Amino acid sequence: MTVLQAVILGIVQGLAEFLPISSSAHLILVPWFLGWSPSGLAFDLALHVGTLIAVTIYFWRDLLNLAVEGLTKGMKTPTGRLAWGIVLGTVPGAIFGLLMEDVVEAVFRQSILTIALLLAVVGVILYLADRFGPKRRSLEEIRVSDVIWIGLAQALAVIPGVSRSGATITAGLALGLKRETAAKVSFLLGWPIILGGAVLVIPDADPAMFTPSFFAGVAAAAVSGYAVIAALLRYLQRGSYLVFAWYRGLVAAVTVALLLARGM
Repeated sequence: MTVLQAVILGIVQGLAEFLPISSSAHLILVPWFLGWSPSGLAFDLALHVGTLIAVTIYFWRDLLNLAVEGLTKGMKTPTGRLAWGIVLGTVPGAIFGLLMEDVVEAVFRQSILTIALLLAVVGVILYLADRFGPKRRSLEEIRVSDVIWIGLAQALAVIPGVSRSGATITAGLALGLKRETAAKVSFLLGWPIILGGAVLVIPDADPAMFTPSFFAGVAAAAVSGYAVIAALLRYLQRGSYLVFAWYRGLVAAVTVALLLARGM
């Protein structure tokens, strides 16, 4: 993989990790569209180091407050409830990810058509949740059970095309959270999962993987990820998720059209 290819994939990872459009799907589809060799699951997970850096830098105060209040005040405050919700809500995703890793690699990552269909289906669900969800509750009104339900949705994100942000944001909207609240919960809930993925993949990685291309990809993911977090939270103060639902449908349609043109 060239440095340029790694940078492009890093930017794709940074953009798609925090937007509800599926980073795993895009990391498979972009090389497929461009005729590159597949980057592989290990490299894709390594790029998550970049987005981990981004979310850690952007939310370091929130993460520190969550740790302090979760340990000192338990579930007596909104921040404490969110902290314990994140702890409990991370468990389903961690278990599902460990159990399904081989299945995902063997089945879902090998089927472009399945990825396209999942992009479209989850896009429709996101559209419905954004259009009809009450969107009244703020972060101060969060319940531990809310974050656990969102965590259950996050467990499905191991499947390319579902999208971790897409699943968690959709669940948050369905539970009545405001758009920006759903996004912030999604980002904070994703931190332990992204950290866990990095911890699992990096120690077992082939040392040959740590090339200039690798570090360029990680840096690109970190910079683009930070920019997307800031931009999305500003956008959601007045905008909606409908544009991302339409985008998912468009990518799915283009993918299916290319599959047909290439004879499936």
